[in-house]
Amino acid sequence: MFQPTLLLQYVRDVATSTAFYAALLGRPAVEQSAVFALFPLGDGAVLGLWQRDDVKPAVSADAGAAELAMVVPDAATVQRMHDQWQAQGVKIVQAPVTLPFGHTFVGVDVDGHRLRIYSRAVHG
Repeated sequence: MFQPTLLLQYVRDVATSTAFYAALLGRPAVEQSAVFALFPLGDGAVLGLWQRDDVKPAVSADAGAAELAMVVPDAATVQRMHDQWQAQGVKIVQAPVTLPFGHTFVGVDVDGHRLRIYSRAVHG
């Protein structure tokens, strides 16, 4: 069975993006070089930050064509994380809102990659 464990974000500047994600995740990278950094996300999954101009073959898609999403327990947690991210200076591109799949907001990292936080909809 194919089970992805590594998400790669192609970034303009690894040091800047590493600082952003270290603050957002509340922990430092476990690996870092001039062109790559690695953050464990839990359950064996990891986030890799790779210097965009170092990627082979060359990257053809712009940032924001996909999302890194995280489910949280409830709408109150969505709001709390939104407030924390906003206080940290994360650019918010969608304020907290309830959509068919749940309560959510979206921020972007320094390269424009979308970061979605959401709680699943409760259907009664």
